[in-house]
Amino acid sequence: MATSGKLVDAFYLFDEANRQDPNTEDFGGQTYPKELLYAHRMSDTLGTFAPNASEALQLAARCQHICRWEIPRDNYEQNRAGYLKWRQDLKKFHAQKAAELLNQAGYDQDTIENVEFLLLKKQLKKNEETQVLEDVVCLVFLQHYFEAFCSKHPEEKIIDILQKTWRKMSSEGQKAALELPMSKEAVQLIKRAIDNGAE
Repeated sequence: MATSGKLVDAFYLFDEANRQDPNTEDFGGQTYPKELLYAHRMSDTLGTFAPNASEALQLAARCQHICRWEIPRDNYEQNRAGYLKWRQDLKKFHAQKAAELLNQAGYDQDTIENVEFLLLKKQLKKNEETQVLEDVVCLVFLQHYFEAFCSKHPEEKIIDILQKTWRKMSSEGQKAALELPMSKEAVQLIKRAIDNGAE
């Protein structure tokens, strides 16, 4: 993917912000701030899935979870309504935080608004770039977080989450998902979810 000086500057600002995450994750023998690692996984997956992605899409992928720990899930009611409110508040927070850092990196208002549009997931299934971003989010979840999720939840919930994830994805995203390097057990769960009505 093409890079510009502003893109490099924005990535640096995003990464410095995410480096402050107090939550950590071990990967490849090293310990990383959780959201910093997630951001790099988003960029890497976008580079593979959509190598010709626009600059705005590259920016949105890198700051998808910018400073996410500042709005903890525990601050909301532990039910579906609370979860949905948390997710909506996160989208707005990420868009606002990204806008501040993009302005600092010298981006024009049109680009900033485009990134905000993508982070708010507007026109999903209608806007091509919003859909690509959602596909990348789903692919990162399936490749890097799905198996840990499976170890913490009953199969019924896992199937439900897989079905919801699958419905959000484009046919290209679904195809890429089935080609991910996952365990035999994970692949079987995905196929079971598809067979039981994910499409």
